[in-house]
Amino acid sequence: MLKSIKKEITIRKAYLNDAKINSIYFGGGTPSILNKEEIRSLINTLYNNFKIDNAAEITLECNPDDLNKKKLLELKEIGVNRLSIGIQSFNDSDLKFMNRSHNSREALNCIKIAKEVGFENITIDLIYGLPGQSNKNWSDNLAKMLSLDIQHFSAYSLTVEPKTKLKHLIDKKLVTPLTDKITVEHFNTLLEVASENNFVHYEISNFGKEGFFSEHNTAYWENKHYLGVGPSAHSFNGNSRQWNVSSNKQYIDKLKEDVSYFELEQLSNNQQYNEYIFISLRTIWGVNLDYVNNQFGKEALENFKKQVIKWENKGKIKQYEGTYILTKNGKLFADAIASDLFIV
Repeated sequence: MLKSIKKEITIRKAYLNDAKINSIYFGGGTPSILNKEEIRSLINTLYNNFKIDNAAEITLECNPDDLNKKKLLELKEIGVNRLSIGIQSFNDSDLKFMNRSHNSREALNCIKIAKEVGFENITIDLIYGLPGQSNKNWSDNLAKMLSLDIQHFSAYSLTVEPKTKLKHLIDKKLVTPLTDKITVEHFNTLLEVASENNFVHYEISNFGKEGFFSEHNTAYWENKHYLGVGPSAHSFNGNSRQWNVSSNKQYIDKLKEDVSYFELEQLSNNQQYNEYIFISLRTIWGVNLDYVNNQFGKEALENFKKQVIKWENKGKIKQYEGTYILTKNGKLFADAIASDLFIV
């Protein structure tokens, strides 16, 4: 796998047109199971094939049970300067329900050690809207997170996907999902706590202190170009989007045989407009009319201006000097509002 990823990095070094790279993100699974030399070899391959900014944000996704003092010191030594830790919850019953392999003690401990060894940019994931989760339980989770004095966190509402164990349990009436009313309570509590503690709600699911917004994810939300390598990785260069085969075996075999290992889609003007609307509405930067006009043309601009009126009238969107941003209530309907504004 490592050989294949390094080969893909090398053959795609022209994809970003020699642009300076300001973020590298190890994600899409559990890259923290790799040892120091394996991660270092990937970083070195990137540096050998791209211009990397001296202050580049280098993030590694990890699970609490993969982290100890030795591992954290090694990550720091090889240049990782941001950790994304999959905490999910600080409550043991929540973790057991989600079938996580760590417990709350390990979750708290790994963040404490990461800070001790000198990591100053840490983000964690939390999940709300779990079956049986009270608003007090969710508030306690947030309080524990705040006590750790970290710089960034992501909070996601539990979604029930088809053909999953959770969907099966719900269908069999063995698990009762939370009502929308309680999930909305969780969301509103989240916004209040974040605001009271100087976290900026800069994207629907993301909260950061000033100066600690995710450099990498912000690039996605600002429609910037990016390169993804490895199985299932996606890339975007402004005109087309491509995604690698998801099977590990197929990915390795195809790269070894020098045959195509990805699918590619050329994006029409309307598709690019729709993507901009969908992504931008989720952020504090919103949808800018001048950008729509310059990037997608007058027809797209007129479509947006015509469709957005009803959402303004409903109090779901507000305008500031030609930029449209979701209101607090509008954030609960972000996907529905965005899809209504699409050109189809």
